[in-house]
Amino acid sequence: MSKLRILYAATEINPFLQTTQVSEFLRMLPQGMQERGMEIRIFVPRFGLINERKNRLHEVVRLSGINIAVGEEEKPLIIKVASIPNAKLQVYFIDNEDYFHRKSVLVDKDNKFYTDNDERAIFFCKGVLETVKKLGWSPDIVHCNDWMTGLIPMYLKTTYKKDPIFKDAKSIFTVYNNEFDYKFEGDLLEKVKMLDIEDDMLTHLKTADFEGFVKVGMEYADLVSKSHEENFSENINALFKEFCSTKPINQIDSSDENFLDSYYNLYNELAN
Repeated sequence: MSKLRILYAATEINPFLQTTQVSEFLRMLPQGMQERGMEIRIFVPRFGLINERKNRLHEVVRLSGINIAVGEEEKPLIIKVASIPNAKLQVYFIDNEDYFHRKSVLVDKDNKFYTDNDERAIFFCKGVLETVKKLGWSPDIVHCNDWMTGLIPMYLKTTYKKDPIFKDAKSIFTVYNNEFDYKFEGDLLEKVKMLDIEDDMLTHLKTADFEGFVKVGMEYADLVSKSHEENFSENINALFKEFCSTKPINQIDSSDENFLDSYYNLYNELAN
């Protein structure tokens, strides 16, 4: 039995929120790894659609109270936690009143993309890493899922690479077919920056769009994986072609009966 520590960062997880296939993947994979002896931590944003009373979320005061910088602004980080029913898994929720108290996920009631979704992603990525530091829990693998987590592999290779908590961590970035065509305005690069991050490290983000976040995740992750999609968009397939010569790109079919064992072996190979 492997005693690896796996940190999952994702946009959503069943049963708390279900809008894309990310939620099912995150429900199945961490439990499968825990049953195989791995130690698990799961982080997702506390989007406003998540019913706190029904799902029994409660604030973890000792982890809350950090301020997270997004550009020149600092926003207070609130950490909430809840347990998945019928599983010995806890989920940590990254929360902030300005970013996550809307009753929808990425678009408003008129189906317009929120103009600050870039800031919400930055806040989430930084918030995950700062909370894990505060927990004092050193992950062996950081498995990032979907565009909103795309900055984490870069932060691990730069700002946090000398931190004792993260110095041995390897990262996986899983790409999903959750594309959007919005371009962010304002100085995205300045908002993203942390210590040890120069402009030339952020070249991909100059497009200020979905592709930029995904490219950063793919560039800095130790391994890239494709979610099990029947049809990726042409744009996403082009990204896989662009990176396949420089980066291992893995696809494990979630309908395969050996799906969980394949991930178990993948994590162990990456960590060693």
